[in-house]
Amino acid sequence: MKIIAGNSNRPLAEQIAAYLDTPVTQASIKRFSDMEVFVEIQENVRGEDVFVIQSTSYPANDHLMELLITIDALKRGSAKRITAVIPYFGYARQDRKTGGRTPITAKLVANLITSAGADRVLTLDLHAGQIQGFFDIPTDNLIASPVLTPHIEEKFAGKDNMVIVSPDVGGVVRARAIAKRLSMTADLAIIDKRREKAGVSEVMNVIGDVKGKHCIMVDDIVDSAGTLCNAAGALKEMGALSVDAYVVHGVLSGGAVARVADSALESLVITDSIAATEAVRQSDSVIQLSVSELIGEAIKRVYEERSISALFK
Repeated sequence: MKIIAGNSNRPLAEQIAAYLDTPVTQASIKRFSDMEVFVEIQENVRGEDVFVIQSTSYPANDHLMELLITIDALKRGSAKRITAVIPYFGYARQDRKTGGRTPITAKLVANLITSAGADRVLTLDLHAGQIQGFFDIPTDNLIASPVLTPHIEEKFAGKDNMVIVSPDVGGVVRARAIAKRLSMTADLAIIDKRREKAGVSEVMNVIGDVKGKHCIMVDDIVDSAGTLCNAAGALKEMGALSVDAYVVHGVLSGGAVARVADSALESLVITDSIAATEAVRQSDSVIQLSVSELIGEAIKRVYEERSISALFK
């Protein structure tokens, strides 16, 4: 087994390698003076089972090109099997045509990764499950709930007035899955949001009883955190005792961290699928949990040809 670490999230790659007790393979990923990406694998990979760990997070285009070029270098180096391990799969939010003459970038990126020479993909909490079908190679979509639920149970131990909240209709399946994994009883609520017209704040309705309860919002991606903070405010107005958010991928662009700190959210819990920015590291409102053991165990099972779905039973 060989582990290749891209530049997008080196700390996570090193933690995964430590879990697997396998050193990170020596590789040089640099830039030419015009910012073209140059990759050189500095160890023999002929006949090896290679795992390339690279999130396509900000700057998404640079990190995506790093991934594609690294895969190509390994293919030309005669690696036996190349697995693209993508903790955060960027461009996934454009997974369907939302209007005339708009792209489906999730499919485009899937095609690029396949064409570059990847033999399989291992990713975490895709924005939409159907993106797995965009790949013509085996794709394993891990879920982060085994990492998130222990934190929820520890924080809310002894409380029986909890409710799991989906911030939109599309996230109901994810919210229900979290609720099922919890050892304590938790109700389910849904936030129905719509924008009456461009430039006007979203109008929110809460479907379910949240009055006098501790609300836990569950989502896959938090970017600007505007919708999440607005939802937290709506829940508090409906009588919620407290509002916390558990989100897998903390993109947190722009002033998102400051927005969370000034909102009705008591805390925002994310994973390290995306490398923490300085603002995240210094924030008292944002907590980061590691998915290194989850991804490391999945890599081990792929290498040993064992079941990955058994991880989530």
